[in-house]
Amino acid sequence: MAVEVKDVPEAKRYEARVDGESEVAGFADYLRTAELIAFLHTEVSPAYEGRGVGSALARASLDEARTAGLRVLPTCPFYAGWIARHPEYQDLLYQSRSKVSD
Repeated sequence: MAVEVKDVPEAKRYEARVDGESEVAGFADYLRTAELIAFLHTEVSPAYEGRGVGSALARASLDEARTAGLRVLPTCPFYAGWIARHPEYQDLLYQSRSKVSD
């Protein structure tokens, strides 16, 4: 099974398709700024669950974030958990640099 992941900026999401099918097997919604990409929600169609679609979405989108020099804010529980299990991506995590205190 081949999973193709594509950024669809006009929809603000990455989409995954399996074996060249037109049906979207899964997607990851995001918000992007010049410095940061926040992954908000990930969804995989029940027909494709457990087949690596979510991992393909995470890996492809995080690799693109690295190439673009973006920091990653994983507000989506799937992305947060996936990054926690893949230490090679933890350097992408956004760290607040604010020095503001109460």
